[in-house]
Amino acid sequence: MLLASPRGFCAGVEMAIKALAWMVRSFDPPVYCYHEIVHNQLVVDRFRSLGVVFVDDVSQVPEGRPLMLSAHGSAPEVVKEARERGGYVVDAVCPLVTKVHHEVRVRSKKGYRIIYVGHQGHEEAVGTMAVAPDAISLVEDSAQVANLPEFQEPLAMLAQTTLSHRDWEGVLQATKERFPDVWMPGRSDLCFATTNRQSALASIAQRCDAVIVIGSANSSNTMALAKLAKESGCEQVFRINSGSELPEGLQGTVGVTAGASAPEELVEAVIRHLSPKLGVEEVSITDEDEYFPPPREIRELLSALETAVHATLAVPADARVVPLDREIAASEVLASLAD
Repeated sequence: MLLASPRGFCAGVEMAIKALAWMVRSFDPPVYCYHEIVHNQLVVDRFRSLGVVFVDDVSQVPEGRPLMLSAHGSAPEVVKEARERGGYVVDAVCPLVTKVHHEVRVRSKKGYRIIYVGHQGHEEAVGTMAVAPDAISLVEDSAQVANLPEFQEPLAMLAQTTLSHRDWEGVLQATKERFPDVWMPGRSDLCFATTNRQSALASIAQRCDAVIVIGSANSSNTMALAKLAKESGCEQVFRINSGSELPEGLQGTVGVTAGASAPEELVEAVIRHLSPKLGVEEVSITDEDEYFPPPREIRELLSALETAVHATLAVPADARVVPLDREIAASEVLASLAD
């Protein structure tokens, strides 16, 4: 077995899962979440079992109840309505998505028409386009670029963070050929973690007789990994939610990776199920050390709890321990919720 690295949880997912875990432990159920916190069935089901209610409209949340907004980013009017309902609201949007929202806001105010490369209906795309709906045009492929009208205003090009590099590059080339003066940000919108997972898989795919991609079907980056494996020439590619969905009778060299929303416990379960006779070789292309701190609302909550505990126990100032959020992996937090 060849095990791709990096794989699994990205920094944004780590942040969001740990934030929702804090909410579950801090409030009596139900705790509400606008859309799935991340696109993974195991993660969603585990939080649901603890009393988290996932909704597609914040009007479904009773006034005064705690609410988390998902890592994919929410439309400005959704954030506004959520805060007006009077409950404790945590916006767990990934900072990389926030960057794109900022770029949309700034460019649209400067009079730009934005060509946004993304997947129609994906929650991240929906939230991003809602930032400036009258100034943005969604495209998914080069054919849609060709069908765009001749714009009079200057153009900017932005992207859904979870796109595959191959999908992005094709649309990028088509856009530059048709609109040579299009503005682009100095730093790519594509998520570094998505890129790393695709590069790691590409490094092993041609050596594999079969590739297992762990992750849910509504996860854009997971589906991009499965597509990449097929385009790399591997004839057997299986996208699975869990080890129970593994096909029987796999032979030869099997590659394993996981989308950015898939917990490591699923990878471990697949390894146990396949039990490779010649063991597991982990193939690493880079070390990821990116860290996103908890959302501001969670930091304020933790600070208040810390102050209360220290005051109650009369802990001297020089004996107080700073919370070690960075050292705690979201997969460990998620596993602890199952106990």
